Amino acid sequence: MSTPAPDPDTRFWSPALRGLSAYTPGEQPQGTGWIKLNTNECPYPPSPLALRRMAEAVDERLRLYPDPSALALRQTIAAQHGLRVEQVFVGNGSDEVLAHAFMGLLRHGRPVLVPDVSYSFYPVYCALYGVACQPVPLDADFRVRVADYLQPNGGIVLPNPNAPTGIALPLDEIRWLLQHNPDSVLVVDEAYVDFGAQSAVSLIDEFPQLLVVQTLSKSRALAGLRVGFALGHADLIRALSTVKDSFNSYPLDRVALAGAQAALEDQAHFASLTRRIVDSREWLARELQALGFHCLPSSANFLLARHPRHGAARLQQDLRERRILVRHFSQPRIAEHLRITIGSPAECEALVAALRELIDPVRHRDSKVTPA
Repeated sequence: MSTPAPDPDTRFWSPALRGLSAYTPGEQPQGTGWIKLNTNECPYPPSPLALRRMAEAVDERLRLYPDPSALALRQTIAAQHGLRVEQVFVGNGSDEVLAHAFMGLLRHGRPVLVPDVSYSFYPVYCALYGVACQPVPLDADFRVRVADYLQPNGGIVLPNPNAPTGIALPLDEIRWLLQHNPDSVLVVDEAYVDFGAQSAVSLIDEFPQLLVVQTLSKSRALAGLRVGFALGHADLIRALSTVKDSFNSYPLDRVALAGAQAALEDQAHFASLTRRIVDSREWLARELQALGFHCLPSSANFLLARHPRHGAARLQQDLRERRILVRHFSQPRIAEHLRITIGSPAECEALVAALRELIDPVRHRDSKVTPA
């Protein structure tokens, strides 16, 4: 039995830090033999072109600082999205990009509106930067109602698709919200957009208050590289750059810049990877439903599912004992749900087999009996 960690000595901590409840990332187990379906990582390797470019970048040039403007990478992103390079910002993962937006673009005199069931880092950013956070309830089907965001605010942050629900907003609803919320920034967090949602990038030139944030962690299989980017009006991008250069002028190293650019160039690998994940998502949803689970409609690389007769916390623990990791949140509205990352076909099949044994052990046992 493990010994609880002692209470920290906080005498030298700032008052703001003492009252902060930090974000808790998903478990990263030590050792091998685990099936990791808990952190929305990609089950497939990155682009071979990206791996080759990163290997080529590991040479004597590492003694030099990288380009602080990441110009070549930003040019590639701008070209792919039909934007100007001044409309692109890059950072050390989309989490850093979002943090800069919370600091530099959200008004601290009014509350920031976020969905009540959403990415749990948003309220942490608010607490860190002294921004009031106001959760806006999803409806009974866990959907965002954009009309609920028409209230005084210092900014709105909407993940699309939402996490951990996986439900996406249609583009026309984002447009409607922008039309009716002209005086504060709308941040659309598109970490999972490549798995079936409509991107808001096409609205950037029409709405100067729109900032779209994406990442290479999910659909480009580069979670370990830490590269994210933002797209928006040049004035919004200048604000993010000002925050960056007041914090860390070199957030992306030479290896990350090379790998990210190559991954974006390798469109064939990207298309194959996302197609395989979507196919596995649809297969897994059918299999879970056959086991009695209710799955929310997902446009992401995960499913949020609950079983009417089996508690989510217990299922998570039972799966963990079988070396399968899924994510459970204790937040009241989703406390009986599991968030399940879409793994490889073999990983999804192993998950289904384990759940079948846990949910209906008698039938599972009988199905193994060989007739005489």
